[in-house]
Amino acid sequence: MGDRGDRRVVVSWSGGKDACLALREVQARGYRVEALITTVTEGFDRVSIHGVRRELLRRQAGALGLPLHEVSLPESATNAEYESRLGEALSGYAERGVRPVVFGDLFLQDIREYRERLLAGLGMRGLFPLWGRDTRALILDLIGRGFEAVVVCADAAVLDASWVGRRIDESFLADLPSGVDPGGENGEFHTFVYGGPGFEEALRFEAGEVVLRDGRYFLDLLPL
Repeated sequence: MGDRGDRRVVVSWSGGKDACLALREVQARGYRVEALITTVTEGFDRVSIHGVRRELLRRQAGALGLPLHEVSLPESATNAEYESRLGEALSGYAERGVRPVVFGDLFLQDIREYRERLLAGLGMRGLFPLWGRDTRALILDLIGRGFEAVVVCADAAVLDASWVGRRIDESFLADLPSGVDPGGENGEFHTFVYGGPGFEEALRFEAGEVVLRDGRYFLDLLPL
């Protein structure tokens, strides 16, 4: 595992299935998680890309017993803005000797290389514990281990509005149209994990409205 610094990590966090599985993987390897770090969109109080409310994100981190570090981004942030604000947040951990940043990426090589270049400039490095895994096997592992996840965002070009709000289970996999990755790894859908291993208790919420924005369906999860 290396020195003490190598045993401490921060986890790039979306609240979705890949981030959650990556978190559990590094915890099983003996790493200590200093924080979950996520980006939220200013003025919307929602997780960037997934659209989950900040309140649910905070409850999720609380149920996992981990600190949450929120990085605010302007709407339609440029790459420069993203890199500046995320870099500022991560540099604080680097200064304390925390070098690895955990990501849930599986196979998008260009994204991995981009992350590694960004981290190298901060004296940090990426950990990709799910890299190269078969996506169907990964989803079956998620289901088999008892994680509870719901689809909160879907690409309207490949999935209709009925898919948001669906629970990730065997019937979900069976019903997916051909050509859609079982893990949504081409951006077909995004999820929110609300219970399972590591959670003190499952989060409670109800389904709000579904909206179509920028070619994607988003489900508003309302905390209870």
